[in-house]
Amino acid sequence: MAREAIRENLQRIQAGIEAAASRAGRKAGEVTLVAVSKTHPADAISAAFDAGIRHFAENRVQEWETKRAALVDLPARWHLVGHLQSNKAARAARLFQSVDSVDDFALAERLHRARSQANAPEKLRVLLEVRLAPEEAKSGAEIAELSRMAEQVAALEHLDVAGLMCIPPYREIPEEARPFFRKLRELRDDLEKRLGRRLEVLSMGMSHDFEVAIEEGATEVRIGTALFGERPKP
Repeated sequence: MAREAIRENLQRIQAGIEAAASRAGRKAGEVTLVAVSKTHPADAISAAFDAGIRHFAENRVQEWETKRAALVDLPARWHLVGHLQSNKAARAARLFQSVDSVDDFALAERLHRARSQANAPEKLRVLLEVRLAPEEAKSGAEIAELSRMAEQVAALEHLDVAGLMCIPPYREIPEEARPFFRKLRELRDDLEKRLGRRLEVLSMGMSHDFEVAIEEGATEVRIGTALFGERPKP
C-alpha cells in the first residue's frame, strides 16, 4: 500500500476515535492506536511510523524476527498480540516491549524467567487475555480462573500486569460486540479491587468495531486492515 493511502486511512481512523471518545465523554488522547502489521512488510510499518503511529503489533514471534532488522532503528513500541506458544516465550520476552496475550500462569512464568535472565532494564508489560466466549474463542483465560491467575502473575517481579485484552467473536454488526467489551471492563474493575492497584489498559476493538469498544472504555485499539488494507494473500 502506498504511503499516502496509509496516511489517509490513519486520518479516517483518528476521526473515528475522536467521534467515539466524544460520544463517551472521553478524550481521544486516552486511546492508543496499536497498528497490527501481521503479514504486512517492513516498509508498510515504516510508512505508518512516518504518519505518526508509535505502537505496532505482530501476531507471531517468527514473523517479527524476519522484519526486525529493517526496523530496529525506529523508536516505536512493539507488541505481541497473537497466541504465544510456551516454547517461544523466551524469544518473545527479548523481542517485544509488551506481550498482550498472556493466557495462563505457566506462560507468564516463562516470560518472567526469560526477562530476568536477559537483565532487561525495565519490566515486561503484559496484558491478560480473557476468553469471553468459550464456545467460539480458542485462546484466553477462563473468567473463573482470571482472579487467581492475575494475583499470581502480579507477584512476578519482572512482569508488569497493565490490564486486560480480549478478542470477542466476530460479528458483522459492530454493536453486537458491545456486551463483550462491557464485560471486559467490568472484569477489569473487579480485578482492580481484588488486587488493590490500577489496571489502566483495556485492549479491545479492531478495525470493524473499535468505535464501540472505545465507547465501552477501550484504552488501546488494535487496528490492521483499516490502516494497512487487506492482508496479502500467502
